[in-house]
Amino acid sequence: MEYEECDVLPIKRAQIEVIPCKICGDKSSGVHYGVITCEGCKGFFRRSQLPSVSYSCSRQRNCQIDRASRNRCQHCRLQKCLAQGMSRDAVKFGRMSKRQRDSLNAEVEKHRQQQQLQVDTRSVLSYPTKNHPELTQHFVQHVVHLPLLILNCCFCSHSEFDSRQPSHDLLAIQSYNALEDSYSLYPHSLQSLDDMCASIVRSHRETSQYRVEELQVLRWKLYSREEIQVYQSKSVDEMWQHCASRLTDAVQYVVEFAKQIPGFRTLSQNDQIALLKTGSMEVVLVRMSRFFNAENNSVFFDGKFAGVEVFKSLACGDLITAVFDFAHGMCALKLSEQQIALFSALVLINADRPCLEDRGRVQRAQRSLEFGLRHILHRDNQESLMHKLNQRMAVLRSLCSLHMEKLQWFSQHYPLTAHILFPPLYKELFASEAELPMIPK
Repeated sequence: MEYEECDVLPIKRAQIEVIPCKICGDKSSGVHYGVITCEGCKGFFRRSQLPSVSYSCSRQRNCQIDRASRNRCQHCRLQKCLAQGMSRDAVKFGRMSKRQRDSLNAEVEKHRQQQQLQVDTRSVLSYPTKNHPELTQHFVQHVVHLPLLILNCCFCSHSEFDSRQPSHDLLAIQSYNALEDSYSLYPHSLQSLDDMCASIVRSHRETSQYRVEELQVLRWKLYSREEIQVYQSKSVDEMWQHCASRLTDAVQYVVEFAKQIPGFRTLSQNDQIALLKTGSMEVVLVRMSRFFNAENNSVFFDGKFAGVEVFKSLACGDLITAVFDFAHGMCALKLSEQQIALFSALVLINADRPCLEDRGRVQRAQRSLEFGLRHILHRDNQESLMHKLNQRMAVLRSLCSLHMEKLQWFSQHYPLTAHILFPPLYKELFASEAELPMIPK
């Protein structure tokens, strides 16, 4: 008996098969040895466990494994199987723990919801910006300059994903309606100020992929030397593509968070979209501090805590170090969840963003959120943190410039990946045909 679909009931075979094979990307046929794979990779892994079998790599142990190349290097294919979690013991005993079944069930549900999330989010971000057709190009050339690959390293793995999901109606962008926001752009009383802050904190918690308590429990999960080598053996473009996919997941949660910020929906469609396109990655970076372990300088990535060495194959060590330093600095502030929530909202609602139609209204919303953050800090007797948080915003801007250099370098050296292989939402946010080099025909 193997790890088959019967072990993950009530998830049906048809539901599992919406997730492609974790090893080669081919159409999956179910759960085999603890991982969703195709029939080919299932059989390969079973054969690899025979006593007489031994594989070696004739290259540098960094072969790319996909549908077309999976049969070229058995050694690297096996290493990918192990890195994805296929279990040697499953071949011998054919049993799956309750924790593994729960993780697989959660993964299927996550994939189903994320498919809808990405469709909904793309439809919003591609909305034509009124009076500002240059927004997308301006965004790529001057604004989208965060470490978009490393930022997402803090976010969930497919196998450890929390069951809480953003709603499907991700961004039904509404035109300005002055009556919609019950808190208005300025709280008029202490009670309304408390209500506004409570609403933002609640939205933050509902759109966070893990609770702080859950991350504390997972701190013991570290990558082994063998697992680190698997990541280091990835090619540059393969690792960028992998991290881009993780970032896309994270951005979808930030967009859901933005929807629920009091005052956000009172802005025009153009301004809502402009703020999301230019600010969502900054919020991802702020949220990264929740997933960072300052004790061993590691961040939660693909289900375990990873150090900078895991990201070696991205070929941008200075950027990785800068991002880790930023996360370490954020952790040093010891912000509460309430403080992180208000700071995240303030980072997103920024009147200095380009291509805003009603900059005054955005500025009023920004001031309201700043008032809320100061209120929280005063309540906690930590007013001095406001100056330090403003300094962190300045650090974000310096990271922006560094990231732009890396993104331009990658686009020039790997145009195929930048044009075609990045997730659609990722390309919508970060790459325009105007700035990417043309692919030779």
